[in-house]
Amino acid sequence: MKIIRDTETLKQACNQCAKHSFCTVDTEFLRESTFWPILCLVQMACPEDEWILDVQAEGIDLAPFFELMANKDVVKVFHAARQDVEIVYNLAGIIPSPIFDTQVAAMVCGYGDSISYDQLVKRITGVTLDKSSRFTDWSKRPLSEKQLVYALADVTHLRDVYTALNASLKEQDRAHWVSEEMEILTSPETYDMPPENAWKRMKMRARKPRELALLKRVAQWREETARANNIPRGRVIRDDAIYDICTRAPTTLQKLSELRSLSRGFDKNRYGNELLKVITEVKNIPDSEHPGIPRPKQTPEGCQAATEMLKVLLKVTTEKHGVAAKIIATVDDLEKIAADDKADVPALKGWRKELFGNKALDLKNGRIALGYKDKSVQIIDTTS
Repeated sequence: MKIIRDTETLKQACNQCAKHSFCTVDTEFLRESTFWPILCLVQMACPEDEWILDVQAEGIDLAPFFELMANKDVVKVFHAARQDVEIVYNLAGIIPSPIFDTQVAAMVCGYGDSISYDQLVKRITGVTLDKSSRFTDWSKRPLSEKQLVYALADVTHLRDVYTALNASLKEQDRAHWVSEEMEILTSPETYDMPPENAWKRMKMRARKPRELALLKRVAQWREETARANNIPRGRVIRDDAIYDICTRAPTTLQKLSELRSLSRGFDKNRYGNELLKVITEVKNIPDSEHPGIPRPKQTPEGCQAATEMLKVLLKVTTEKHGVAAKIIATVDDLEKIAADDKADVPALKGWRKELFGNKALDLKNGRIALGYKDKSVQIIDTTS
């Protein structure tokens, strides 16, 4: 097992990876007590070798690794890539490219919705991985041989998984499907949401303009505070407390202390006065300047029935083509298609439209129908 603890060895390993068309990559990190993930290990492998990079080694410079991540001639293979890509982006300001996410490719190739790495390895290679070290504190040193073997397995078997999935995609002429999905994973907007948009992550639905104004501003304050102090958002203030604040709008520390959703003593810590200042600023904004509450569009008559038919069509399509339903359309997408032929949903764009979207519109508008014959649901052309 090759452990990299100095910059020169890292450079040699990255140069070796750069000689090949792809390399597999995984990271081990901690995030329980910080806003930004703390990178602890990087595992990487090329077709002929594999390494573990100890990023905590004294004096090591990760520049060669970041150069490899930016090398356009080498495909970087991840499984469930988003958090790994986010780490590289946060540390170096670059997004690995080109990339290949085996979890996404597995959905396209019929392995179900969001399959785990160990399940995918088992189904493709027949190898059962030992996952007993998955809850390791990767910041502690030294790491045991068992922990290092576990970590390295995340990239060694990934080579075989990638090779199999890549071959399957080419055989089925679906490589461009995965390429479209990678555009989302390689977009900076995926990893760098402005604090003023933090409210969009939340599930609260404001009922009044002032509540919406408070939601936006308090969520922004929490995001900025969490980032500045490198602590999780929930350590600043939890989501349920933000909901309480938006509906009750406390204006004094005493009223703030009466909110049961806030941790005891919040009104006395450094955030109490900051939060009150934010609430007061919003309350001083004239009603005429508060944001309007978006009103849901009136659902056309018959949409519920149309949605149910589209669910059946989606099931027929996924079974016929061996693609996970989740990657084609959600129930929310189907409801939007039922209400509007020009709905702005992924199912009506790109490869999804070719596979499902066009048929969905045909079914909705009576150009095709669904029938039951020979123990299966079949698509019937009604125009002939």
